[in-house]
Amino acid sequence: MTRTVAALLAIAAGMSQAQDQRPGVEAHLSRGAQLMQDQLFEAAANEFEQALELNAADPRARFEFAVCLVSLGRNDEARRQFEQVRQLTGESRYVTYYLGRLDLLSNDYASAIRRLGSLTEEPPFPDTAFYLGVAYISSGDVAGGTKWLERAAKLLPHDYRVHYRLARAYSSGGREQEAAHEYGLYSQLRDEHKNTEKDVRECTSALGTGPLATAREACHRIYDPNDPEKLTLLGQLFGDAGAFAEALDPLKRAAQLDANSFEAWHNLGVSYFRLERYEEARAPLEKAVALRPNFYGSVVLLGATLYMLGEDDAALPVLERAHRLNPADTETAAALEKLRARRRK
Repeated sequence: MTRTVAALLAIAAGMSQAQDQRPGVEAHLSRGAQLMQDQLFEAAANEFEQALELNAADPRARFEFAVCLVSLGRNDEARRQFEQVRQLTGESRYVTYYLGRLDLLSNDYASAIRRLGSLTEEPPFPDTAFYLGVAYISSGDVAGGTKWLERAAKLLPHDYRVHYRLARAYSSGGREQEAAHEYGLYSQLRDEHKNTEKDVRECTSALGTGPLATAREACHRIYDPNDPEKLTLLGQLFGDAGAFAEALDPLKRAAQLDANSFEAWHNLGVSYFRLERYEEARAPLEKAVALRPNFYGSVVLLGATLYMLGEDDAALPVLERAHRLNPADTETAAALEKLRARRRK
């Protein structure tokens, strides 16, 4: 099998338009994960429902379906799905987190406090303290809510929602000077968010119409060495424009700041791969696959990377998994068969 970059990029891009008539559970999970990544929650929910039709006892599909329902505001349905996940798998801090948020939305503050409060030693998501603080405030316990909102402000210093809620809590507690400070942070971060949207539009336009040197100046306004989300966004913009070398620095910095950012690791791996720096692409892609094992794009690219490194034995099971995730991609299927045939020889 010829080791051409073009062929393996075709695999990674998923170029085939062929349709498999009987996609399995793994394929639906993979499609759903991609759609969630694109925030297309209605379409993602449909994929997870189809996975459940094939295997109603699969807790992965049921959990992801429930998360989609939360994003769609279908809260009663989401609660029923999370409860079924708990019946299938037992207690889970991730299910408890979402049930706590649903309690908060339904004004059951005592239950929200109980559920979210049980997660404080090992919170599943950084905003756990934020929702716990809101639950305390909503129940009338300003002191308790203030404590958790202060913790949330340390964990999420760039989230203007946190500073707004904390400002209100300080004001309710008669701490006007601290409230004014938090209101100031809220206004500043909210304006920065709006400015970031403007900077993204200008960066995208510059990358699409002018030389890279000019675009670099426009895009650098997004760069914030202490904000992993902005850094990841900047790396994605460079990558979308094909400027993969430019994407490396912000993505590496983002991964250092947030070691659990799937987007940072995946895009860093893509950038290294497209630059043909396969040895360096391997670790970021392995990390991305560990964080989201059902995301086809990361899995197939890891398989391609291992193949390019000459590690056929390691590449084979990864590409087999990629094929299960997306059996419609005939490029992957063809490459897999050639690899199997070569190993038999």
